[in-house]
Amino acid sequence: MIEIELDGKKVEVVEGSMVMHAAEKAGTYIPHFCYHKKLSIAANCRMCLVDVEKAPKPMPACATPVTQGMVVRTKSEKAIKAQQSVMEFLLINHPLDCPICDQGGECQLQDLAVGYGGSTSRYEEEKRVVFHKDVGPLISMEEMSRCIHCTRCVRFGQEVAGVMELGMSHRGEHAEIETFVGQTVDSELSGNMIDLCPVGALTSKPFRYSARTWELSRRKSVSPHDSTGANLIIQVKNQRVMRVVPLENEAVNECWIADRDRFSYEALNSDERLNAPMLKQGGVWNTVDWKTALEYVANGLRQVRAERGADSIGLLASPHCTLEELHLAAALMKGLGSPNIDSRLRQAEFPSPEGVRFLGTSIASLSELQRVLVVGSNLRKDHPLFAQRIRQAVRKGCFVNSLQDQIMDWALPVANTLCADASVWVQALADVAAAVAAEKGVIPPVPGTATDTAMAIAKSMLAGERKAILLGNAAAHHARASSLLALANWIGGQTGASVGYLTEAANTVGAQLAGVAPGQNGMNASQMLGGGLKAVVLLNCEPEFDSAVGPKSKEALGAAEMVVSLSPFKANMDFADVVLPIAPFTETSGSFVNAEARLQSFHAVVQPFAETRPAWKVLRVLANLLALEDFGFESSQDVLRAVPGVQVLPEGIVVRQERLSTATSATIDLSPAPGQPVVAAIYQLDGVVRRAPSLQMTADGRRSAGAKEVAA
Repeated sequence: MIEIELDGKKVEVVEGSMVMHAAEKAGTYIPHFCYHKKLSIAANCRMCLVDVEKAPKPMPACATPVTQGMVVRTKSEKAIKAQQSVMEFLLINHPLDCPICDQGGECQLQDLAVGYGGSTSRYEEEKRVVFHKDVGPLISMEEMSRCIHCTRCVRFGQEVAGVMELGMSHRGEHAEIETFVGQTVDSELSGNMIDLCPVGALTSKPFRYSARTWELSRRKSVSPHDSTGANLIIQVKNQRVMRVVPLENEAVNECWIADRDRFSYEALNSDERLNAPMLKQGGVWNTVDWKTALEYVANGLRQVRAERGADSIGLLASPHCTLEELHLAAALMKGLGSPNIDSRLRQAEFPSPEGVRFLGTSIASLSELQRVLVVGSNLRKDHPLFAQRIRQAVRKGCFVNSLQDQIMDWALPVANTLCADASVWVQALADVAAAVAAEKGVIPPVPGTATDTAMAIAKSMLAGERKAILLGNAAAHHARASSLLALANWIGGQTGASVGYLTEAANTVGAQLAGVAPGQNGMNASQMLGGGLKAVVLLNCEPEFDSAVGPKSKEALGAAEMVVSLSPFKANMDFADVVLPIAPFTETSGSFVNAEARLQSFHAVVQPFAETRPAWKVLRVLANLLALEDFGFESSQDVLRAVPGVQVLPEGIVVRQERLSTATSATIDLSPAPGQPVVAAIYQLDGVVRRAPSLQMTADGRRSAGAKEVAA
């Protein structure tokens, strides 16, 4: 540790730290633009100039290393004058368009100009004008004359997103931030550049000119998409979601969010929203009140149970539902006497539950890994925030290994890739196990060939200390998923690596905790979507897009006597008999359990749209109409306390750790697997992102739409 004097206070910091770090530790604010705690030091804005004793001129706090006994003054006349001079230069070419700038009210330059700017300008020449750029549907670069060349956006692309999509061309007053040869910004994390920009040069294209920052209310929430459970601030005006930005949580999402977390809110305000319950009568949809719709559903379920038996009723739930909704769905089916319930819509294998499958380690630990083996995942697109964590680890020396069916661009260096068709992944992983066994002199769990690539992966995983084997969405949806897990566990045991699933959805872990899986002799998702059910309840899912069965599910569901669809959108209307509008995550309270089994609860941020109702309330009333017991819940928190997989502690409600396990008793099947694992594209993951226009206009959105057309 090194001790320095900062504005008369003694501060101890780690050797190698900068003056800015010492100031942060002491709680002293030094004005700055280019410095950001998550990015490398550029020292090109010079706003953080401070007075260092014995230095001939002011020094940049962000790039000046501390030395023993250093004396720093941040508020001296020398420092203030230097900062005021830098501000004068920054404002020379800055346009005077604060009244119409989207950044107005939350602009770092605007804030600091109040304290360090002059009341008049000595610059009389014409201001420079920078031509606008079109970089895609998410980021607006219409007013690049505002840019102060802090290069935060450039460094973010290189260091966090892993792709240098923006750069600075030319020099001096002709310098511009732009893409290369007119390309668009296509990173799945690109929206974070908007937050990083300290002026109004990069703004949100969907939000552009729709509200002023002081008109917006700010409310906390949790992402309903992938399994990161990113913490959000949702900004609201007149009971309408206007913008979504990150809420900093170092243990989960740090200060970043993925673009689908940021821009999917567009779907919440779209014409696709279902605004009232509807019944199909004679092939025609009619709007009805809630009482009529729920009585119709209750009578229909009662009649089917009486005539066909409870086994002819099934429920399919999306793993993006809240924990409370999933618990009530499971309780409803149990009350009806039906064992047919499932949330594993895209899986091809349905083993009996042996434990709640989760990440096997903490999300934060991904940044500190030294060795990692990723099996069956397009890591960058399936889990953008996990990918950036591993990208951090790689920058510190981590070696990444993968087993895939094709070479994928993860925007990070991959040391070894074992490419094999998905049908033979089990044998490919068995080869890695054989290589590990050969290196350690033990007997492999099953026969395998220690190929050169398998041996390279084995040697990599046997080195280092902090290691993880991560099974992706394709591995979880694989027809031999249990065999892959068994082999991963063996390799993990031999190499000292943790083993876990990246998990697909916001509540994949929560669905397991709530027991949303078939009971004894119950039908799994694939069987239910294959036909045979007489009454089907669809909870926030669209089997045509959300299941491994795909469009074929429409025919099977169309043959049922009654299909009830609970969705925020006009979904499943080709084959449903009743559609009930339920609240998306912004209009209901609830909880999600992310990949590391962290339970995070949230409140509604806006009132329910039109006649929309929270799904947990709809399920509770439906159970009451069916005269089922133990459904007297008054709030979502009451429901949460009843979930068997959670534990109520004085400090809050948490997941029961003893329920978490990646152990398996499955035998390893080396025979080729039938079919290919079904994995959702980045902007096809759930009904909300599918209906967000700006996300669908991105390169990834257009690519997945084209793939669907080819498949059709």
